[in-house]
Amino acid sequence: MAGHSVRIRRAYDEPGGRDGARVLVDRIWPRGVTKEQAALDEWMKDVAPSTALRKWYGHDPERYGEFRRRYRRELSSGAGAEALGRLRDLRGKRAVTLVTATKDVDISGAKVLAELLTGSSR
Repeated sequence: MAGHSVRIRRAYDEPGGRDGARVLVDRIWPRGVTKEQAALDEWMKDVAPSTALRKWYGHDPERYGEFRRRYRRELSSGAGAEALGRLRDLRGKRAVTLVTATKDVDISGAKVLAELLTGSSR
């Protein structure tokens, strides 16, 4: 899938010079982070997993596969699909950094989004 790079960074990390558009992809604002520290270009709440899915998942590594499947389904219609489309459009114009408060980004919603944006399904 053509487009600029996609990165994932934690909201608690310093912004990087090559981040491009920094987009918060969590439904909830990261605790203890100011707007200035976050240095966001946009906050896309609608692209985040639903509250029900997030609570069910609880970042349990054993549930990641099912979480990934359910989250991708959420992003296939409605506000989630629209927000994902906006992310794809943004990536077509510049690099995108998906910002999340999640401790383990490898089993996060941001990881699923990065896969969808880059066409990888690892």
